[in-house]
Amino acid sequence: MNNDIIRMETEFANRKLVLETGRMARQANGSVFVQYGGTAVLVTATASDNRKEDIDYFPLIVDFIEKMYASGKIPGGFFKREAKPSTTATLTARLIDRPLRPLFPDGFRNEVQIVATVLSYDQVNSPEMVGMLGASAALSISDIPFHGPIAGVKVGLIDGDYIINPTIDELENSNLDLSIAGKKEAIMMVESGAKEILEDEMLKALDIGHSAIKEVLDFEEAFIEKAAVPKGDYVLDELNQNLVDEIEQDEYDNLKTALNKDNKEDRHEALNFVKDSIHERYEEKLGEEKYAEEKTALKDAIEKVQKKAIRKQTLHEKKRIDGRGFDDIRDITCEIDVLPSTHGAALFTRGETQSLGVVTLGSGSDEKIIDDLDEEFKKSFYLHYNFPPFSVGEVRFLRGPGRRELGHGNLAERALKPVIPDEEKFPYTLRIVSEILESNGSSSMATVCSGSLSLMAAGVPITRPVVGIANGLIMEDDKYEVLTDILGIEDHYGDMDFKVTGSEKGITALQMDIKVEGITQEIMKDALFRAKEARQFILKKVTDTIPQAREQLSENAPKIEMFTVKPEKIGDIIGPQGKHIKAIIEETDATIDIDDDGTVKIGSEDQDMIDAARRQVEALVAEPEMNKIYEGTVQAVKNFGAFVEILPGKDGLVHISNLEKKRTKNTTDVVNVGDKVRVKVIKIDRGKVQLTMKDIDQKK
Repeated sequence: MNNDIIRMETEFANRKLVLETGRMARQANGSVFVQYGGTAVLVTATASDNRKEDIDYFPLIVDFIEKMYASGKIPGGFFKREAKPSTTATLTARLIDRPLRPLFPDGFRNEVQIVATVLSYDQVNSPEMVGMLGASAALSISDIPFHGPIAGVKVGLIDGDYIINPTIDELENSNLDLSIAGKKEAIMMVESGAKEILEDEMLKALDIGHSAIKEVLDFEEAFIEKAAVPKGDYVLDELNQNLVDEIEQDEYDNLKTALNKDNKEDRHEALNFVKDSIHERYEEKLGEEKYAEEKTALKDAIEKVQKKAIRKQTLHEKKRIDGRGFDDIRDITCEIDVLPSTHGAALFTRGETQSLGVVTLGSGSDEKIIDDLDEEFKKSFYLHYNFPPFSVGEVRFLRGPGRRELGHGNLAERALKPVIPDEEKFPYTLRIVSEILESNGSSSMATVCSGSLSLMAAGVPITRPVVGIANGLIMEDDKYEVLTDILGIEDHYGDMDFKVTGSEKGITALQMDIKVEGITQEIMKDALFRAKEARQFILKKVTDTIPQAREQLSENAPKIEMFTVKPEKIGDIIGPQGKHIKAIIEETDATIDIDDDGTVKIGSEDQDMIDAARRQVEALVAEPEMNKIYEGTVQAVKNFGAFVEILPGKDGLVHISNLEKKRTKNTTDVVNVGDKVRVKVIKIDRGKVQLTMKDIDQKK
């Protein structure tokens, strides 16, 4: 690494952009400090000296580290230090990984670790794209082989205007939150949430975003030219081409026949039979010792021929391995009310992919608290995605959700969020859980479909259903084919995973990952509009099952009523050390949540308990009204009159002259402590209440 301090600045989207190296983290292969506005990220790229043996993948690790001091916060918890990465950090690491991974040379097996550490965060400029730029620059100036550079930007859409790198506040009002990464020649990665925008609007955003990326790349390339060191002499694993040729000549037809079995299980069994027979033949031919040396190379050669068979059949014979046309969607079934005691459940099956979507309705206490670099906030809608090993016929330990599960869940959550009702109209916390019961391609899109079905079955008043589809791509030279509703094996051997979700009104989410060095605008347009046709087909399947949300909530769901009180009255509801609110909850067994703005939510499965709790809350915040008659309890007796509690915690004075029509000598001649009396408010002065018992019938 070059240890000379090199610093360059430019203006991008009306903010200062800085790239610097040579001052921090100089023992990494590459280290770049990136500042954008008041946000700064240090990104390091480090490679191991030796390649990992006996693996068939590139061991890239990307970590995104949020330091709470970056935004002037102290971590919570007992230890008061940063612990495991937040979900946001994990998703950001995944976002950075995706456009970088295809740009390392084939056969590169040295471990590479990218660490992006957020050192400063102004809560205006998101650190995601800053980290991505730093990762590309750090790799490009290092001796690590890398076919970059790349850059990334965000694109927003507010009142018809496209905005490059919108601020955090601007994104709140934007109809689009698009993250896009690419090289000058083509787009590499797309991740987007949207509020039902049209395909043409999305294509324009992609074009504008790519133009902005080229501007950043001009600056990045100038920095690399000054700071880069020569690339190292790393050893790459190479295919044994002679072995590939042998396998292709002897086994191509057998592998192709196995690949074209009708279903995943038969295909898997047939492929294993062919592979096992190849290994047995070569073990006999080479001898045990030589075979052991060549086993990995043989496995790679079979994989290469298998990949070639699928791609050649698709591009040249115009046939998919399961016999479908390029735009055909596998058989779909939609079922609702599949579980007896949940608030809402649906089973969505597309071919050999199946998602069980389950909705649970909760109260404010069930909101998810998000505490990361931004100000702490609560989420009243969230989705969790689970991918157990049995869904793909495997055996492995059950662990917590990994990056893939978090990524798929986040995509499905973004897809459904635009149709979730506002909290003012629907005061519930909503949790959706997607249990993937079978998987053979696009389980995240099945999750979106089961999520819509379960929401409508539960009676959640979503504006309209959302569905999703995953398209794939096989491309060689100037030939390409877009495949609708890809199988897992088509995804594995293809060049693109292109997921689009939306309603009848427009797109709600978009995600694209590729394994080649870029996708053209023509291919993006083709994939988007084919996805639109597929969504329309799937939407009909969903609406044929349940056309809209049920008018009534599930009988299993809790009931919640919402009303507002004056914020200054919140303390009256809570009471000293929570005395009042605890008493109401204990008596009614209802949940009571109070927001700082005075919004009160009362929930229970029993409407009578909601009514009882509401009456008590309203009584606590009620204020005396002139000329209104109250039934109260005498709290204290004095020689000048009696104090009567007319509302919880609110007393008024009945002067001795107002106890009865005739002249009263002693207060106790009329009332005593604990008596129930009827009184009328005759004066309110600076919070003090005067009452009368004159002319008030005490027998009612």
